[in-house]
Amino acid sequence: MNPHSAPRPAGRKESPDRRLARAVQRCTGTVLGPYQSAVVRIGFAATWLFFLLREFPHRHELYGPEGPWGWHMARQLIADNHSFTVLMWTDSVLWFEVVYAVAVLSSALLLVGWRTRATSALFMVGVLSLQNRSVFMGDGGDNVIHLMAIYLVLTRCGHVWSLDARRRARRPAGAGADPVGPALWAVLGLGLVAVLLFRDRSGEPWIVVLLWLLWLAQGAWWLVCRIAPGQPRVLLDVLANLLHNATLAVIMAEVCLIYATAGWYKIQGSRWQDGTALYYPLKLDYFSPWPALSGLLAGASLVVMAISYGTVIVQVAFPFTLFNRRVKNVLLAAMMLEHAGIALLLGLPFFSLAMITADAVFLPTAFLLWLEGRVRRAGRRLRPGRAAGAAEQGPAPDVPAPRTLVG
Repeated sequence: MNPHSAPRPAGRKESPDRRLARAVQRCTGTVLGPYQSAVVRIGFAATWLFFLLREFPHRHELYGPEGPWGWHMARQLIADNHSFTVLMWTDSVLWFEVVYAVAVLSSALLLVGWRTRATSALFMVGVLSLQNRSVFMGDGGDNVIHLMAIYLVLTRCGHVWSLDARRRARRPAGAGADPVGPALWAVLGLGLVAVLLFRDRSGEPWIVVLLWLLWLAQGAWWLVCRIAPGQPRVLLDVLANLLHNATLAVIMAEVCLIYATAGWYKIQGSRWQDGTALYYPLKLDYFSPWPALSGLLAGASLVVMAISYGTVIVQVAFPFTLFNRRVKNVLLAAMMLEHAGIALLLGLPFFSLAMITADAVFLPTAFLLWLEGRVRRAGRRLRPGRAAGAAEQGPAPDVPAPRTLVG
């Protein structure tokens, strides 16, 4: 509540025009779901980072020159489907190592929220380049990461729980220009020139156009903040908020579409109809990291039937429960537990982590704030010598970003 606004008289209904004006002001003047978008950023960056690190010894077989899907075969496929990947510029092993290293580094930087506007773009390039190089190496989790990597570029996902937020909170008012931002912007500009030179080998042209638009937008943002920090800056903030809020709505719709599609397809399957669908993957050696546990669960026919039917019910019903907070939270917890069970029983940790992260966009803000408080208290216990004032410092205020070019 705004302390400067007059309270509305009790029992007096607000007019539709005023409600509409408040809704428009909220959508244009604030970043909606800052904690949810931060969870999405941290979750997908961590999922991709852990996957790249785990597969580091096998990277050449998965996405490199030693894989079964050879470089020339990939060239033919990309020439047909126009998928974006910088790995088609050359078949050099050194170039592959550079791209893989940039993918790892950008994931780590996005995870901690360092210059999120730049690192989210590098994260997207790394995800698309590796996945589109060997499209048959992925699964459902990779598809979700693929989509979310594009969406994250359009969000203000570093507003809280990031090094960017800490830098904004600690940066004194009226501080001079940040030298890191322009330097990073110039380096990325050189990279885009290279993309332009190899555009015939990069695949999908709209990704290249998106990268150029992002680069030009950051340059315009910096220029406006330096020359006209008044109303033009406010206009840029409004546009950025609108883009963030619209993208967050798209992410939510995407998650609902995933579950609705999966649920309705399951209804049409005979194994899901008779309640035995879970039994069969439990009997596959490839999906049995714990054979004894899988065998024990497969032998409990009533449990198998309950989980099979429950999975279908939860996935079909979830999109219809979004307007009932309590029911939505119950189904949300059930889906997260379901994916945790998939990680444990079927040995698909990265698929499960990607889906849990996608589900987290619907987590209540009160729960995330409670979780933040618990983490802060745990951090103070680990660092007892920290100053009391710094220990009690809250999250970064919802203020416009400083005059930085990239970040």
